[in-house]
Amino acid sequence: MTVASFFDSMDYAPSTEDDSAARAWLSSHDARFGHFIDGAFTKPAEGFDTAEPATGKALAQVSQGTAADVDAAFKAARRAQKGWAALPGHERALKLYALARIIQRNSRLIAVVEALDNGKSIRETRDIDIPLAARHFYHHAGWAQLQESQFAGYDPVGVVGQVIPWNFPFLMLAWKLAPALALGNAVVLKPAEATPLTALLFAELAQAAGLPAGVLNIVTGDGETGALIAAHEGADKVAFTGSTEV
Repeated sequence: MTVASFFDSMDYAPSTEDDSAARAWLSSHDARFGHFIDGAFTKPAEGFDTAEPATGKALAQVSQGTAADVDAAFKAARRAQKGWAALPGHERALKLYALARIIQRNSRLIAVVEALDNGKSIRETRDIDIPLAARHFYHHAGWAQLQESQFAGYDPVGVVGQVIPWNFPFLMLAWKLAPALALGNAVVLKPAEATPLTALLFAELAQAAGLPAGVLNIVTGDGETGALIAAHEGADKVAFTGSTEV
């Protein structure tokens, strides 16, 4: 193959922002997702489509979180939290470092899924959002590693319900998860109904990175699901980012 031959065929190598890997990931789930509870995906249930803003076409169908789903997620988190908190800080740090590294290894895939689902430019997801998310996990892994010397007497609150918005889906996930996990909390997180896909992708990556089952639970749904999480008696703390009206 010579340079001149490309002028005959006009063939190009795949772009580094080629979306084929992202669409293959969606296809591997038949573009239908359940919740991620107790270390595994539930069977997809009745829900709604998440659309690609660039085309208006549906990307995938996600499940609407019910009271039973939220309750199952909090019970799984409660079971896992004591063991997670009992680990020495440096052992939790190892898991957070693993999460940071797996984000870096899959940064292109995450960036493209984020751009498809959210509609922001690939330049922003690839060069800003995803690298910053990895840095958050590295940063809080460092604090977890120093917990015994720097945070003596600080205890986790327990199980944290978290609700995040649509504008920075993956970065906001990192902002919420990294500090909570670092100190030994377990989490039930609901991504925005319009942008749930990178949270579900992260759940899959966290499972591959060895995060113990139940420490992270993702329940998808609309505002009704968020309200169920915020009001659940199993929530020791609720972390919410959104408008005053919401």
